Amino acid sequence: MEIILKKIILASKSIDRSEIFKRAGIPFEIFITNINEEKIKTKFSNAVELVQEIAKAKALSAKNNLLNKDYNAIIIAADTIVELNGEIIGKAQHEYEAFEMLRKMVARSHKLITGIAITEIKSPKIFIDSDTTIVEFLELSDEEIWRYIKSNEWKGRAGAYSIRDKATLFISKIIGSSSNVIGLPMHKLYEILKTEFGINLI
Repeated sequence: MEIILKKIILASKSIDRSEIFKRAGIPFEIFITNINEEKIKTKFSNAVELVQEIAKAKALSAKNNLLNKDYNAIIIAADTIVELNGEIIGKAQHEYEAFEMLRKMVARSHKLITGIAITEIKSPKIFIDSDTTIVEFLELSDEEIWRYIKSNEWKGRAGAYSIRDKATLFISKIIGSSSNVIGLPMHKLYEILKTEFGINLI
């Protein structure tokens, strides 16, 4: 079994996902894709199917752009959304949208769902999966929500928060993978790379 001999490409512009890899000591390169996520969202109402399809589109887009590169590499792509009682909550575009998202979730549990897609540049194989973590917030006043928003952590994050930073102050419960809340279910990534691609991250 290989021990990270192949190059790993993270097809994501997420700072949080990059930080997970860095903290785990996994060497990687970043390739940012520009897929039309809004077009995909119109075709899927099921949250799990949606994140899996977006992750797959990112992985295949990166693969198509890297086919001419003279090296073999594993491509890892992901997408994360929040689901609250059947409602899909993505990334806020501005402060007021972030406020409304967070206000809906205070003192309640929501699902944080990440879809992952893994493929290899020199192989047609692609493996798609997802992971769900349940997150519960404390009760917050409108003033507290606004103070959190002013930290700018909401930007580019599903559900308008990040467990890596200030949001840890009001997250009361996590059921499932904590790394999934940051944007990558590392336990699943480890298992998939090991069993499906013969690569051991440890």
